[in-house]
Amino acid sequence: MKLNLNLKKKFQRFCLGLICLLVLIFQSDIPNLKALTMDNYQGEMVIEELRLKVPADVKAAWLNAEKEIWEPWLSSQDGFLGRQLFWDKEKEEALILVNWKSKKLWKNIPMSEVNAVQQKFEDNVKAALNIGENPFKLIYEGELDKQR
Repeated sequence: MKLNLNLKKKFQRFCLGLICLLVLIFQSDIPNLKALTMDNYQGEMVIEELRLKVPADVKAAWLNAEKEIWEPWLSSQDGFLGRQLFWDKEKEEALILVNWKSKKLWKNIPMSEVNAVQQKFEDNVKAALNIGENPFKLIYEGELDKQR
């Protein structure tokens, strides 16, 4: 009789444990557990997104420096597919979308080289406007992945 009672208690504990396990499994977000990190998509096209503060009175200098400095440099980069420039006159903000063949090719560009081009860009703008500092403040920098 005592052996039967121990067996019954063990079975109850097992069932309770099984129920708890099932509740945990079905409560968790399984798709998130199977999600891949962004690093796994380094072979797919990616879009670099930049937002800048571009006041209306210096917009022409911004466009000119983009054309003279960034455009030729970007065109010579492996994996560069093109870019689009947008300007919101109400917010006085620019949106720059740069298309790259892959994240890997984009991120292989040394930051020292990017910084040197940025410095040329700023020097161009400061000379054109006869000012001492870059009037274009970076608001946001990120990336977008093409959806299928």
